Amino acid sequence: MDHSAHHTDTTHTPIDHEDHGHAAHHGAHAGASWSTAAKATLHCLTGCAIGEILGMVIGTALMWGNVPTMVLAITLAFLFGYSFTLFAVLRAGLDLKSAIKVALAADTVSIAVMELVDNTIIAITPGAMDAHLSDGLFWSALLGGFAVAFLITMPVNKRMIGRGKGHAVVHAHH
Repeated sequence: MDHSAHHTDTTHTPIDHEDHGHAAHHGAHAGASWSTAAKATLHCLTGCAIGEILGMVIGTALMWGNVPTMVLAITLAFLFGYSFTLFAVLRAGLDLKSAIKVALAADTVSIAVMELVDNTIIAITPGAMDAHLSDGLFWSALLGGFAVAFLITMPVNKRMIGRGKGHAVVHAHH
């Protein structure tokens, strides 16, 4: 296989190679390591958590209803999730249009799965949607939802990276 199709920079250190996972160099058949999937999922979770917590805090503090608060939280989760990748690929030298395409390709499925799982857990936890910022139930449902979302999203990311999709798209631009 011609590796130049994946990377034009041939000055990789062993750490660079490890961080990219095997799929970026060997195609879809090699798969991705659990370590690579965990790093990609943690990257996604960080952006999602910042956006979602900010949305929940704003909606709850303004005493909005459950639906507008969740809509704000999910919107901000996607915004922050995409922005982390967007800034990274912009720093790598991509133009804005290309960087947006990479961010959308890299994060859409991961963020969507994470948000679906996390918000489902919050919605089905009795009293969590009506809890206030000072309630332990609010924070335990939110943070517990993130933990479960991480565990469910990690295998999704592993499979996508192994097929050259998801965060594998980002690694091609580092």
